[in-house]
Amino acid sequence: MKFLEYTNLDRLNVFLGHLNLGERTIKGCLEAYSCKHAGSDKRLSLSLENEMLDYLGKSSDTDSSSPVDLLLSRSSRKALIYLVLTLYQMYPDYDFSAVKAHQFFSEESWDTFKQIFNNYMFEASKEWTERNEDGSLLEVIYKALDEVVKVAECEIYVYNPNPNADPFLEEGAIWSFCFLFYNRKLKRVAGFRFSCTSNLANDAFLTDSPPYEEDEEIFADMDM
Repeated sequence: MKFLEYTNLDRLNVFLGHLNLGERTIKGCLEAYSCKHAGSDKRLSLSLENEMLDYLGKSSDTDSSSPVDLLLSRSSRKALIYLVLTLYQMYPDYDFSAVKAHQFFSEESWDTFKQIFNNYMFEASKEWTERNEDGSLLEVIYKALDEVVKVAECEIYVYNPNPNADPFLEEGAIWSFCFLFYNRKLKRVAGFRFSCTSNLANDAFLTDSPPYEEDEEIFADMDM
């Protein structure tokens, strides 16, 4: 996957990088990639493909509870591989399993994304409007994404793993979302992750931690 640089995405990332809203902090990041293999992508793609085929071979055709829709056709498996490769780019220190990942992906519409965004990013949108005069935050995000992946032609996925397998959660997390916009024709994927953390929880964590001077005293009393 090749990282694509776009000025409009960079501008949004500067705003969303660390938006302190008092008791809460909003963090967001938009990234775009071409689906051209680079580095270890080819080896990883083959590994993910084999993992999915092995899973299909072991799955029972009569097991209606097994969510294998994304794995049945080669084109769908290819799309899933691109989505997982994008997650690897966004979170290089996390080991994503394609078999597990397909259970956490769901295809959504722009209207669903818009509803989630408006519900959870209301305060961030208000802050954007106070600082900028070129449209609402959602409108600017749409234009930036459209420049890269042509939103109307995209398949839109949300990655929503269970909390124990969520690489996006951090100390004091309140909520987080990760949307992926995949354009098959252009062979591009844009990722948009946005989250909210509690500053109160982070402050409590810092308060509970011993100050640096106390650490020095503890080590000074130890026999080395």
